[in-house]
Amino acid sequence: MKEIELLAPAGSFEKAKIAFLYGADAVYCGTSSLSLRARADMDEGDLEKTIKYAHKINKKVYVTLNIFAWDDKYEEIIEMAKKLEELKPDGIIAADVGVIETIKRYAPSVPINISTQANIISLQDCNFWYKNGAKRVIMAREMNKEQLKYIMENKPKDLEVEIFIHGAICFAFSGRCFLSDFLSCRSANLGDCVQSCRWSYNLYAEEKNNPGEYMPIETDEYGTSIFSSKDLCLIKELPEIINMGIDSLKIEGRLKTEYYIASVINTYRAAIDDYENEPENYDYTKYLKELEKVKTRGLTTFYFNDRNNKDIQEYGGRQYNENYEFGGKVIEYNKEKSVIEIKNKLQVEDVLEIIIPGQIEPYIFKIEHLWDVETDEEINSISPGVKGQMVKMQLPIECKQDWILRRKK
Repeated sequence: MKEIELLAPAGSFEKAKIAFLYGADAVYCGTSSLSLRARADMDEGDLEKTIKYAHKINKKVYVTLNIFAWDDKYEEIIEMAKKLEELKPDGIIAADVGVIETIKRYAPSVPINISTQANIISLQDCNFWYKNGAKRVIMAREMNKEQLKYIMENKPKDLEVEIFIHGAICFAFSGRCFLSDFLSCRSANLGDCVQSCRWSYNLYAEEKNNPGEYMPIETDEYGTSIFSSKDLCLIKELPEIINMGIDSLKIEGRLKTEYYIASVINTYRAAIDDYENEPENYDYTKYLKELEKVKTRGLTTFYFNDRNNKDIQEYGGRQYNENYEFGGKVIEYNKEKSVIEIKNKLQVEDVLEIIIPGQIEPYIFKIEHLWDVETDEEINSISPGVKGQMVKMQLPIECKQDWILRRKK
């Protein structure tokens, strides 16, 4: 069976380390000004650290340089391309043809991966980009499995194919959206999307013979999220995808938390490994159970199985999980009192789950004691007050640094 790459988002150096710890083969990341995540916490220094760290542990890094650039951005793009020629990431992700030509000139030794922003939906698209120097194409999310199979059977043999298998779906075709720019003067195509599609809206009807008289359409107290989509989840379809020979499976979410990355990457890592080891025993339900714990919106297969699928929109605008949340991260393990960085309020009697790298079932336990990290005084609860707030806790099993704790609400 062909070896397949599990590709994780990394909005910071710390998130990249978490992704690798929980089983990612590669991460994609970029500086805030030149990638499509302007609020990602990664500068050039962090980018360099991420690439060097990844290569030290035999992992890969793909750098996102996928904005659609105005002319005044090219001086910065040229400098970044020169820097990447020195750092030698495993690929540069881009969509703008001007940016791609700049990469070819100033970073000629770095492979080019064509972003999903380029709206690649056909064999002809793939052939075009291959002839123009692409090592990999990242397919549009809007494709179905028959279309993907056709491309895999007919593409140039050494052209790699990457697809999204989990995460947020953009309101617009392959992310080419101007809604945010129109409503907030913040362009999604420059990495500064305000996610206008996730907002709740009030709807009104106007009778054409009485212009200006608007009648509200009843929804609920929050309005309705008429543009918001559910999140993509192809865990059930994973065997079909692997058998197609897809090269890389991509998780969306550079702005997601370390908890999200650990949970989702760990689950897909286990699913991929289990299927490759015992394909006849693949049971997607146990992996879906884990993904349900971290989701903040409904899940959909989008168009992968059926282009007529209508189970796509999240009209309620849901943005939270009512059952589980980020509990904390192990900073230092000690048999008696481990140091935990907390992410939400923790108190004695709370039920926590330790997400163990390489193991699909978390270890469940109840907090019996908490101690103040500075005074060592026993306390009953602690709430996040400052960034990096910590507490001491007795863990029931030996844990490694950066292991993630999930809290049951």
